[in-house]
Amino acid sequence: MQNTADLVVPAIAVQPSRRHGARPSRPSHWLLIISAILLSVLFIGVPMLVIFTYAFREGIAVYFSQIAQPATLHAVWLTVLTAIVVVPINMVLGICVAWLVTRFRFPGRRLLITFVEIPFSVSPIVAGVTYLFLYGSQGLLGPLLDSYDIKIMFTVPAIILVSLFVTSPFVAHELIPLMQAQGSEDEEAAITLGATGLQTFFYITLPNIRWALLYGAVLCNARVMGEFGAVSVVSGAIRGQTNTLPLQIELLFNDYNVTGAFAASSTLALIAVVTLVLKYLLERNQTS
Repeated sequence: MQNTADLVVPAIAVQPSRRHGARPSRPSHWLLIISAILLSVLFIGVPMLVIFTYAFREGIAVYFSQIAQPATLHAVWLTVLTAIVVVPINMVLGICVAWLVTRFRFPGRRLLITFVEIPFSVSPIVAGVTYLFLYGSQGLLGPLLDSYDIKIMFTVPAIILVSLFVTSPFVAHELIPLMQAQGSEDEEAAITLGATGLQTFFYITLPNIRWALLYGAVLCNARVMGEFGAVSVVSGAIRGQTNTLPLQIELLFNDYNVTGAFAASSTLALIAVVTLVLKYLLERNQTS
């Protein structure tokens, strides 16, 4: 008589396996997909539509005339300048922190990881107030800075400093898990074969982390350009001098210039869309 197990095993073996990412077959799957699409349209698509509708409601000529206002153009320039300065610095900082945390064991390592995460948990307004109490004229370092005729608060350097703090974790947060998962075998092999530290970094480490590095830079850039709370505290919101684009949008709205506010908002929204498209392309590249 044939063993029962011999009959069961082949039956199990010939069952088709479910492929990852297979098309949904149950009604509940379709319900989840439709719900996700409807919620995305409601909470993302409709607000974006409202922004561009109000921005162009008086015509294209009025739209571009509002964008071309000197204060708005200066706000766009200052926002881009802040991103140009902050993102590369945070990329270098993120690489250094990730390298230190994942390649070395030392006392205080976990404390360093905790410090890296602090800007994620601290309110941006609290960060701005902290910088004000530190570098302001009545702050901890204020008298010392005044004695050397150095002014930081309510200037462009203050915007850059607080933006650096708010966005500092993004690159390191992307690199640390990846570098931990990859391990250090490749670097150790390169050093064993006679490669220097710089050669090991540029030819081994950097190619392995390039997509995570760029992904963290994209997230950092998005946060820099959209930051409002911390910048509003340290910039003084001086029109045409220390106004970034989010602050300029608020000023225009408070001036009852609705078209100008939505025109500036559409510029920020377009930057966000470009950032998201770049993020999607990076993710697609990384998974292909």
